[in-house]
Amino acid sequence: MIPETSNHDGLNGRVAVITGGCGGIGRKVAVALTARGAHCYLLDVSGPADEAVPFVHADVRSFDSVQAAVDDVLTQAGRIDIAVGCAGVVSGTGLLELTDEETQMILEVNLLGFVNLLRAVVPAMTAQGSGKVVALGSVASRVGGVKSGPVYVAAKAGVAGVVKWAAKTYGPHGIQVNAVAPGPVLTPMWQGLNDGAVNEDATGYPLGRLGRPEDIAEPIAFLAGPESNWITGQTLDINGGSYFS
Repeated sequence: MIPETSNHDGLNGRVAVITGGCGGIGRKVAVALTARGAHCYLLDVSGPADEAVPFVHADVRSFDSVQAAVDDVLTQAGRIDIAVGCAGVVSGTGLLELTDEETQMILEVNLLGFVNLLRAVVPAMTAQGSGKVVALGSVASRVGGVKSGPVYVAAKAGVAGVVKWAAKTYGPHGIQVNAVAPGPVLTPMWQGLNDGAVNEDATGYPLGRLGRPEDIAEPIAFLAGPESNWITGQTLDINGGSYFS
């Protein structure tokens, strides 16, 4: 089925779910989508400080938890048009220092968390014949890590692979699946990897600075909107020019 040509009327009437929606990037994604007319639901393990956007508890490590959250949104809104996987944890632990517990946590949140989101939203999107899914990858999977360790790199590389598989599998059902691969972004998660410092060292960045959450949110909104109706299975690099594919 060929989608209708975009009429650039934004996302009015669209319903979006965002895992990790209360985090630095996830919250800015909600702002960007809401500004375009979408009705957003933040799926996360803890709620936001404000009540401007509906919050639904979800632990992406558990498919049952994600499914329950998606079912709650479907009950309230009747449909899900956009799903954005922003839930993530970063780790700089080296190969020989890894524990089983940390390895499992990194894979469960970053890779299986996105798989669980897909499993939960695809049936509803298939039934309505349309849907936009966007995953949060990382430049780490492109270059073998920045300050991140091997399991984080593997998890984000896995996300890129799942995006391609899902785009091929569900494209005939009107579902588009893409990813963004940010470079370092000034969020609490990045600061945690840098001993709490707001690291502004942008050596090697042609645009002269590190990323801000809104730098990632706006391209995600593009991939969620009608302007991207012939884009699927892609990973969009967003890194200030520090990496060219």
